[in-house]
Amino acid sequence: MGDYELIQYTKTDNILTDAKNIIDSAKSYAIKSVNWTLVQRNWLLGERIALEELKGENRAEYGKKVIKKLSKQLTEIYGSGFTKTNLYNFYNFYKTYADIFHTVCGKSLIMYLDWSHFRILLQEENKDARDWYAQESVNESWSVRTLQRNISSQYYYRMLKSPKKDLVRAEMKQLTADYQTQKEEFVKDPVILEFLGFRENETLLESTLENSLISNLQKFLMELGKGYAFVGRQMHIHTEKKDYYIDLVFYNFILKCFVLIDLETETITHQDVGQMDMYVRMFDELKRSEGDNPTLGILLCADTDADIAKYSVLKGNEQLFATKYKFCLPTEEQLRKEIESQKNQYYLAHPKKEEATK
Repeated sequence: MGDYELIQYTKTDNILTDAKNIIDSAKSYAIKSVNWTLVQRNWLLGERIALEELKGENRAEYGKKVIKKLSKQLTEIYGSGFTKTNLYNFYNFYKTYADIFHTVCGKSLIMYLDWSHFRILLQEENKDARDWYAQESVNESWSVRTLQRNISSQYYYRMLKSPKKDLVRAEMKQLTADYQTQKEEFVKDPVILEFLGFRENETLLESTLENSLISNLQKFLMELGKGYAFVGRQMHIHTEKKDYYIDLVFYNFILKCFVLIDLETETITHQDVGQMDMYVRMFDELKRSEGDNPTLGILLCADTDADIAKYSVLKGNEQLFATKYKFCLPTEEQLRKEIESQKNQYYLAHPKKEEATK
């Protein structure tokens, strides 16, 4: 991108149309500028890690130590965005696209693909397939979700094998249509937010009822006492393929562990329980320090006719859960009453919303 380029728009006789074109063009320009810078930053960090790795005799082991230490140091200075997983992604990005800034083809990719696209492309180990996915993403203006869906469903390999490629392509477009119609809004992109150091607006992620329930659950647990310290709300964690937000995160100084709470507005499913187990394991890997007990997850259901809570703790620690955790945790009945009380108060203040749910 050139320095200080003027935002381009075509003047019409309608001032509103022109104003919208200017605003949308400015937004698009800002997104491209941020993504260009973010891709450069991550590539340079990957290059620097790779250069450091060369210093060790056992390069692979030395590289792991470098990334682990650097992740901890950068997180202390800059906060989220520099997990070991992210640093490995930067390193792999540099290794995979070593010449991306030095070739016309590479520079054209950066113009049209953002960091989230590249992060997904790194999942594909076959270079031919990876290059094809990248070019298709550019040519067809694939969204990040469309690219992820196509890589996960082996779209490239199915296209190779199928004698009726038009049918495979038509099916893909139909299945990803919803992904493509969503407007690009970088203010909702967690990767961009982490890069810029902003916190995500919670109202983007929750309905008003959920927001009210979570706010009051936060107060309820703090007033319960018994060692709770508030850590974060709508805490962002991500795997290679998806972003997740944990409703509430506490640290309990009596139990010496993190306590994660997630609220579901519908009946709890096995998938919800599995997701909470994943949260617990990720937190233990990313946040748990020496001396901390295993992370505890509590899955709540706003539908008080269903099971109100499911408790999740890593396998092998059931005795720890039974003897110590129950002392500090609210009972299912306490949680049920608190949620029901807050729902009643909310609907008294918003009677029209209660009618809409019936």
